[in-house]
Amino acid sequence: MADSLIDENGFCLVNGKLVTPHRIIDKGGIEIRGQSIFRVFDMANSNIPEGAKVIDVHGAIISPGFVDIHVHGGGGSETMDGTVEAFCTMSQVHARGGATAIVPSTLTASTEQLYAVLHAFEEAKKKVNTGARLLGLHLEGPYFSSEQSGAQDLRYLKNPDPEEYLSILNCTENILRVSAAPELPGGLELGRELRRRNIVASIGHSNATYDQVIKAVEVGYTHVTHLYSGMSGVKRENCFRIAGVIESGLLLDDLTVEAIADGRHLPPSLLKLIYKCKGPDRMVLCTDAIRAASMPDGEYSMGHKDGGRKIIVHDGVAWLADRSAFAGSIATMNMLVKNMVEIAGVSPANAIKMASTIPARVIGQDDRMGCLAKGKDADLVILDNDFSVLMTVVQGRIVYSKSQITVC
Repeated sequence: MADSLIDENGFCLVNGKLVTPHRIIDKGGIEIRGQSIFRVFDMANSNIPEGAKVIDVHGAIISPGFVDIHVHGGGGSETMDGTVEAFCTMSQVHARGGATAIVPSTLTASTEQLYAVLHAFEEAKKKVNTGARLLGLHLEGPYFSSEQSGAQDLRYLKNPDPEEYLSILNCTENILRVSAAPELPGGLELGRELRRRNIVASIGHSNATYDQVIKAVEVGYTHVTHLYSGMSGVKRENCFRIAGVIESGLLLDDLTVEAIADGRHLPPSLLKLIYKCKGPDRMVLCTDAIRAASMPDGEYSMGHKDGGRKIIVHDGVAWLADRSAFAGSIATMNMLVKNMVEIAGVSPANAIKMASTIPARVIGQDDRMGCLAKGKDADLVILDNDFSVLMTVVQGRIVYSKSQITVC
C-alpha cells in the first residue's frame, strides 16, 4: 500500500512503542486527523475514539519521521540529474528508509548545471507527493578548499564571489542550507549573507584552523558538514599544534555537527567520540547517500548521470574509481539509527532524536516536524525491533508499507 489516505476523518495507530520527546510509552497510540497529530496517548489510561479507523502495529516502534538534511540521491537518481523524475525517485527511495522529509544536496558543478537543478527542484516541490517531502535544497559547494575536496570535482572549486552567489540566492527561495569553507577569501562575507537570509551556513570541505572557525561562528556559521570527512584536523606548525575543523566541531557548543553513521565512513570509536562530545542535542545523523542507495553493487556516476565522475560500489562502500576517497554512502536513515544503537551504544530514543528532532531543528523546521506531539505534522515511521521500516506516513498519508495493512 502506498500514497494511501486511510480515512479523511483520520485514524489511530495503536499498541506501539511510542517515542515521544520525553519518554517511550511501551503501549502507546497516536491519533491522526487530516495532516496533523491530534493526540498522543498511553493505552493504559485512554480510549480509542468510537468508530475510528485503527491500525494495530503489534508492538512495533512508532517513531517521528526521519529528516535527512544531506542526501544526494538514491534508486539510480541524483539531485544533479536536474529532473523532476530524479527528485521523485529520491523521495520514494528514502521514504522506504523512514525519511518523511529530505533536503536534496547538490555537488560542486558548473553554474549552468546548478541553475538546472534549481529550476527542476522548483517544479518537483510542487508535484512530488508520493514519498518523503522535499523541504528545500542544500548547496554543497562550489566554495570549498582544494586541499579538502574529497569526492568533489576539483574543476569547479572556487572562492565565494558575491556577484555569483547573490544571483543564485536571489533566483530561488528553496535554498535551506549552504556548505562552504569559511577560510577562503570571501567565505566570511558569504556566512554573513546566509545568516541575513536565515539560510543555514555550514562548514564543509574546509581546511580552516580553530581561530578561523571561531571567526566563522561569529559571522553566522552554525553547523559542520559530515564531521571527519573532508576537513582539517590537528596539525603542527613550527612544532606548535593547531586545532582544525574536526576539533572545533567537537569543542564548540555553538556548532551542531552531522555524522554519516553508515558504519563505513566512521568507525564505532569516532561515532562514540562525537556523541560523547556533542550529545544527542547537537549531533545529526545524515546519509550523504548517492544514486547507488538501495541499488546493487556496481559502477555508477556521481553528479549528472550523463557526465559525472565514475564511482564503484562494492561490499556496501562507494568509492571514487581510483579508490582515493569515499563517494558518499548508500545508506538510508533507518540504517543510521540501527548503527548508532548497535555499534555506538546509543539508546534507541536518542538515536531516533538525532535522525528526526535535531535535523529538523538545525534547518528551522522543528515547529512542524521532528517529534510526535499534538499539532505537529503527522510525519512518522513504524519500525520493527531491528529498525527495518514497516510503514512511513507523511502528513497523514501512508506513502510506504512493507506489507498489507489491516485496518479495523
